[in-house]
Order: sequence, then structure tokens, then C-alpha cells
Amino acid sequence: MRVCVIGLGKIGLPLAVQFAKNGMDVVGVDINAQNVKLINSGKEPFPGEENLEKFLGEVLKVQKFSATTNFSEAIKYANAVVVLVPLIVNNDSKPDFTSIDSATNEIAKNLQKGTLVSFETTLPIGTTRNRFGKILEDVSGLEIGKDFNLVFSPERVSSGRIFEDLKNYPKIVGGVTSTCTQKGVEFYNQALSFNPRSDLVKPNGVWSQVSSEASEFVKLAETTYRDVNIGLANQFAIHAENLGLEINEIISAANSQPFSNIHTPGISVGGHCIPVYPHFYLHTDPNASIVRAARTQNNEMPNYYLNKIRRITDSLKDLKILIIGLAYRPGVKEIAFSGALKLAEIIKNEGGLVFVEDPLYSNDELRELGFNPISRRDEIDYIIIHTWQNSDLKLSEFSKLRGIVDGRKSTTKGDEFLQSYLI
Repeated sequence: MRVCVIGLGKIGLPLAVQFAKNGMDVVGVDINAQNVKLINSGKEPFPGEENLEKFLGEVLKVQKFSATTNFSEAIKYANAVVVLVPLIVNNDSKPDFTSIDSATNEIAKNLQKGTLVSFETTLPIGTTRNRFGKILEDVSGLEIGKDFNLVFSPERVSSGRIFEDLKNYPKIVGGVTSTCTQKGVEFYNQALSFNPRSDLVKPNGVWSQVSSEASEFVKLAETTYRDVNIGLANQFAIHAENLGLEINEIISAANSQPFSNIHTPGISVGGHCIPVYPHFYLHTDPNASIVRAARTQNNEMPNYYLNKIRRITDSLKDLKILIIGLAYRPGVKEIAFSGALKLAEIIKNEGGLVFVEDPLYSNDELRELGFNPISRRDEIDYIIIHTWQNSDLKLSEFSKLRGIVDGRKSTTKGDEFLQSYLI
């Protein structure tokens, strides 16, 4: 089986390597020539994915994998084309299809009869059939279900643990036709292997859906659910604070009953998935008031926590504020939709001075991203804990410190000295 993986990002490259580990001949395509060069030399362009560099070296050594910038050769070579080109949202939170439309056109121009095309990029419901299917048919002159097969099979993995997630989670596949679905299931059964799980309603493996729309819905349902759950948790947290109650203890007690699974409230919801995919859902269900309300609630949380400082000072102007944690979650060197970005933007717009500290990033990296690393701790007025990366605050060094905003309730309860600074 010859496979072309389009998009060698943080998900695409590990997936391509996994296919190669399972014996497939894989060519990966990416528009970033520097990344392609690094990959072909056995180096991961974005360190942090467990076992990626090791597995990459193994499949390169046995010539099961290579990377290129040449779409045409890679697509014509393949029995299956798997697409992981990012779909982003614009400033109005609408899907921006520019990059993935371009990739789809390249596929269409080089599509061969008998090829399976699988989109793994998360999409609004109906996109595989109505948008990409139309492009593929119109440009190639081939017919879906007769000349080539088209499926949607969402990636369901998290950065840092992708190879384990690929084995632990069922692979969802839904085709534009029943024949497409069958071909997709056959491909992924060959491409992946799965760990047994007794907690599932059926054996772990490739799970077929009735259509590409159903498969698209699965991914949006599981991610939008998390955003709505966190939005509810944040409303609970605000009400608990107004009542003088400890929300984490309340949630822990509530979740001791097996039908409750309240998520963790906090200062922001970040990453490529949870802040973005609810907008994809709303793209075809604009009347989903619960989804929209949760997105609004979560988006307002940085300002809610900044209000803790405003209540003391009236204004953020001229304040020197240290944000602890630039990454959107602990242990992952990624700032996509990180709440720290919004915090910094608001503080700067109101005349404050922002400093950032994150052990995952060097001072030079912070500067390259447009942030000031902390240099003088004795000048900081307030600390905001955005992502707790096991930082050592050493409060004795913050001689001017007036308060700490703990956006994750991550500080040690037993540290009375630190607790005395919380606002």
C-alpha cells in the first residue's frame, strides 16, 4: 500500500510515521521546505512528541518514509491520500478554507483512478461531500464511489501522546458512499493497530459511520461537548466564588457520582481544538444557543480574572504584570489560542506592561514571539498564573508584589505565605 500524507504538522508527521511503521510505503508532503529537509534528515521540526524522532529514524532507515514538497509526484504515486492541512478560523470566527482548498485542488489535478482520499482535518458538517467532493470531481473529471473513494476520518489525538492515542481510541470512518466507507475501513484496518479496551460498547478498532457527515459530526460533538462543559464549569466557579465556596472541592464531590463529569474551570480554553471547533459546529447550526453561550463564557474568562486586579487598582495602566505560563496547557510547547495571548493583549491595550515566564520557552524564544521575559522580579506588581508549569515563584524576590491571580487554582494550599497574596 502506497500512501501520501498531505500536511506534516504536529499531527500529520506522527500519523505518516505510524503508517510507515505498519509497513506502508509513505510519502509526506508539506509546503515548508525547511521542515521537509529536517524530516528527511531524521529530525522532528517541532520537538516534544514522545518517540517521534526515534520512530522517524527507524522508518527512514528502512526507506518506508520520505518527505517532499512535490504534490504531483506524491499524489500520483499513492493508493491512498490522507489530508491533514489545518483549517483555521478568520477574525470573524468563520472557517478559512484557503489552504485546504488549495491542497484539495492539488489532489484533484493529480488524482488517479482507484485512489482513496481521506480528510482527517476537522471540518464543518457536510464539507467533505459538498465542498471537497465537488472540487475533486470537477477538477479531476472522476466520479466519487466509482472512480475514486472519499471518506472523512477525524484525527482524535493530543500532542505529546499521539502514538498512544492512535492505539487507544477507535478510528472513526464515514464515506460519501457505502463503497467509500468500506474502502476507508479496509485502509485504516491495515494502517493502524489498536489496544483492547473493555470499556467500549464494541471492540476497539475502526468504527464505520453511516456517512461522511456522521463522521464529521462525531468529531465536532466530542470537542464541542468539552467546550460547553468547561463553560458550565466556569459559570459554577464564578457563582461559587460569589458565595465564598471552593469550586474544586464542589466539583470533586459532584464527580464522585458516576453520572457527573464536570470539567475543570479556568482562566482560558486554548489549543487548536476546543476554542475553534465549536465555531465549525455553529457553521451549520447557527441556532445552537448553548454552544454559542459556552463559547462566549469561556472567551470572557481572561477579563473576569483581570477584573480581580481592576477592583483593587481601577486600571491596569502602568502596572507591571507577570504572566506565568505562555503555553495553552502544561507540558505542551504550543501557544495556539492560548489565553495568555489575550491576557497580554488586554493588558497592553490598557497601558500595562506585560512580562512572561514559562520554563518551556527560553528568553530568546519569548522575545521572538513578541513577549518580554522577566528580568527584574522586584519590579512586578501582580502575577497572573495562566498555565502552571511547576514554576518556582520564590515570592521573596518579588518585593513590590501586590497580589497573585491564580487562574488555575494551582497554587499549594499549604503554603500560607503564597496564599496570602491571592486576590
